[in-house]
Amino acid sequence: MVQFGWKAAPEQYPPVELMQHAITAEQAGFDLLDCSDHFHPWSEAGQAAFTWTWFGAVAVQTRRITLSSGVTCPILRYHPAIIAQAAATVTHFAPRRFVLGVGTGEALNEFASTGEWPSYKERRNRLIEAVALMRQLWSGEQVSFAGTYYQTRKAKLYTSPASPIPIIVSALAAGSAQFAGQYGDGLWSVGGKQPHVYQNIIKNFEESARQAGKDAKRMPRFIELTVAYMENVDAALQEHLKYWAGAHVPALYTQNIYTPAMSQENGEVVGPDMLKKAGCFSPNPDDHIKFVKQYIDLGFDHIFFHTAGPDQHGFIEAYAHDVLPRLRNL
Repeated sequence: MVQFGWKAAPEQYPPVELMQHAITAEQAGFDLLDCSDHFHPWSEAGQAAFTWTWFGAVAVQTRRITLSSGVTCPILRYHPAIIAQAAATVTHFAPRRFVLGVGTGEALNEFASTGEWPSYKERRNRLIEAVALMRQLWSGEQVSFAGTYYQTRKAKLYTSPASPIPIIVSALAAGSAQFAGQYGDGLWSVGGKQPHVYQNIIKNFEESARQAGKDAKRMPRFIELTVAYMENVDAALQEHLKYWAGAHVPALYTQNIYTPAMSQENGEVVGPDMLKKAGCFSPNPDDHIKFVKQYIDLGFDHIFFHTAGPDQHGFIEAYAHDVLPRLRNL
């Protein structure tokens, strides 16, 4: 069954306000919540609260909604043992409703906070080690890990996870989807590209998962979609550009662009027409049904909706009332 989620954005909203929106999302009927994990926002106008503190606050004020990092980079500013400990702790406040999304990061977060920004190949190899180490620590046993990048000495999580923690690996291209299938428990991607891109992503993900001995058809596929559901579409577009323009520039995920000002400058090439092509900005629920259905038909079964506002509370309630029931009936 397809599940639907709301995107929590600490890059835009202060933590207490964002928590209140998360509570509203559960009350409105969303199944899932994903929260990005950034050191810097995409814009000088933004925020950047610490996601793991925020998860603890939200976990104790919700009862049903599944929480997910979307996504954490456990390889540079974090040692993977610390993320293993953080994720295990969250499960005690939200048992059976926490998922760990991971990726290879952006310089906006990693270089800014550590001064390090290795090649994609090295970051991918670091992530392989990080995933292996976290899984070993979650066993509750002592772990002496001797990797190329990470070492532990009789490390043990004395507070083990209260429930299993699926690791969902980010893939924005077909090549990285092979990595996600081989090492992850599921796939994470972002909408806005042509259908053939996602067809190749899912194909490579499934093939590599099968080669790793996994049941590919049962592995979840997450995708985050940009939407706005309100009459004043122009206001929604401007709000998105104010905070998120840099996130739509491919170079932000590959090059050493490490300050919000640099992100904002690169984002100047992004305009309203580009956003309209990548997402769904419309007051008509039929447009949203059509937009989302294409991703369901491609094979995604965990779908997050990201809106920049300006009325986040109004979006959550209206989308849950007008759009989600019809999507569930598809």
